[in-house]
Amino acid sequence: MKMVSPSNHTKVWSFNPCGYAFLGEASRFHFRGLKDLNDTDFVERIIDNVPIVLDWTIGNLTCVEAKKRKNYACLVNSQCVDSHTDIGGYRCKCNPGYEGNPYISPGCQDIDECTDSSTNMCEHNCINTHGNLTCSCLKGYTGDGKKNGLGCIAPNSNFEFPWIKFSIGMGVGFISLVVGAILLYFCIKKRKLIKSREKFFQQNGGLLLKQQISSIKGGVEATKIFTVDELKKATNNYASDRILGHGGNGIVYKGILPDKSIVAIKKSKYVDENQVEQFINEVIILTQVNHRNVVRLFGCCLEAEVPLLVYEYVSHRTLFEHIHNQNGAPWLSLQNRLRIASETASSLAYLHSSASMPIIHRDVKSTNILLDDVYTAKVADFGASRLVPLEQTHVATLVQGTLGYLDPEYLHTGQLTDRSDVYSFGVVLAELLTGMKPILRGTSDEDKCLVEYFVSSMKNNSLFQILDDRVVREGGIEQLQEIGELIKSCLHLHGEDRPTMKEVAMELESLRKFTSPWTNAHGHEDQNEV
Repeated sequence: MKMVSPSNHTKVWSFNPCGYAFLGEASRFHFRGLKDLNDTDFVERIIDNVPIVLDWTIGNLTCVEAKKRKNYACLVNSQCVDSHTDIGGYRCKCNPGYEGNPYISPGCQDIDECTDSSTNMCEHNCINTHGNLTCSCLKGYTGDGKKNGLGCIAPNSNFEFPWIKFSIGMGVGFISLVVGAILLYFCIKKRKLIKSREKFFQQNGGLLLKQQISSIKGGVEATKIFTVDELKKATNNYASDRILGHGGNGIVYKGILPDKSIVAIKKSKYVDENQVEQFINEVIILTQVNHRNVVRLFGCCLEAEVPLLVYEYVSHRTLFEHIHNQNGAPWLSLQNRLRIASETASSLAYLHSSASMPIIHRDVKSTNILLDDVYTAKVADFGASRLVPLEQTHVATLVQGTLGYLDPEYLHTGQLTDRSDVYSFGVVLAELLTGMKPILRGTSDEDKCLVEYFVSSMKNNSLFQILDDRVVREGGIEQLQEIGELIKSCLHLHGEDRPTMKEVAMELESLRKFTSPWTNAHGHEDQNEV
């Protein structure tokens, strides 16, 4: 079979834009004439109805690829159409409002829509434009001049205003205005939020923290700066069921980071703007503290009104809760009490002497000693802590601490030293061995201080009467007397008469040797007297 076209078709573009041929049975296909010839989807419609289709494309490139080549075939006022066949290729067709051969210069030419009744939609005046037309009315008439629009309205005619179209237009316009106003509101709100976060970041020492991080080798890995959104998501927007506890300096929340790691997030109640540099220094120092019995500080968030600190999460609550548990704590043997005391003392000794800059905790108490899943002690809550320059022995500061644990010398002089932590630790040790709270509620509505009660018992040789029954059963007389003397030395009124935390830690280690640990049915340590 041979298909040819002996004629020159350049004169018949308007009614015979042939582009392909096909062979089929007349009874199985209805040919719709010019409508089919102008249909770019013609091939798709006939492909299942005829046995043979003769089609052609230019090359095997897509339109996107062909437009980058110098030999791109589509001339001016035309567009490229992909063939959508397995072999690829493209074809050209004239843009709407144009006709002609898109492959041969001068390419597609403008159609005069005004001369064609099927395209001329004007009532009166029609002006042909490139690819389109423009309608206008006779002088004195109003309207858009279009047959499918308002048309042309004669002066003083009984024209009925198109209220429906007007109402629809007004409604669409109003909705667009409202949507635009809402979007503008949220854009302005977001911009203000970004500015306020930048303000808080600078106000809380963010720039200073970044400078110090960059100047410390390995600082970027050691100190992470979290965003407000990260911590909001981690705490489920600070939900009440995520609260782990309330402290003197803020609320602690349980947070879950994107990598599923669990952290404790402390939201401070206030921040002293005059101590920003001191606060940033403490963050830098604490993130570098590396001691198994100190809760590690991972990083902070400075975009909030008050800084948020992100700590290591410790699962088994505070030592205070275990000591004063009304149902008892089977694991809290004398050996375990001494181990916790020893671990706490070693961590405080590390902070006082082994850290890059000495750190005074300033709020040592049983609620700030946390226990992990194997009951290892972790010293926490450094919200009240202070750094001590290496050349100084004390820091003058506003008195801060917890009643019952507070060093009386620091309370009267305002001079904070490492011996202030020793006093507070002595109270914790007395609490741990007696099972009594630092402030004892008397029957006569008078509060008693555990420190005075303990020191008085030591003077009256009645130590064993105030110790916890289990401690008395499990400890030896000499061992318990030595522990009592150690506690008494920590509780001296004058700081210079107290031992250092390093000395306390060493003494506790030697006292632990008086007992021999064994494991009970619950898997916790217990001991027998040697």
